[in-house]
Amino acid sequence: MTLQEAQQQVDQWIHTHGVRYFSELTNMAILTEEVGELARIMARQYGDQSFKPTETKKEMAEELADVLWVLLCIANQTGVDLTQALQNSFEKKTLRDKDRHQQNEKLH
Repeated sequence: MTLQEAQQQVDQWIHTHGVRYFSELTNMAILTEEVGELARIMARQYGDQSFKPTETKKEMAEELADVLWVLLCIANQTGVDLTQALQNSFEKKTLRDKDRHQQNEKLH
């Protein structure tokens, strides 16, 4: 699935099952919540925290998909073509960082 197809499918799902999009501000709050859930899982799986006995273990893939879903919603609502935005980001990073990372001793 391409980013464009993902944006279209989310839009179709929202209009078929979701009635309408939440407001942009609500979706930003939801995105923050979903990133927090992802951070909680990562802190326990890869960091120094452990899962509490009462905690339901969630899958990182599920949380990443939730983050992506809300990002797609926000992109749709604000008229952002994520395919083009990502291509632009690659170009910017290539121009800015093409030599910098290669010359960074900490990365070798």
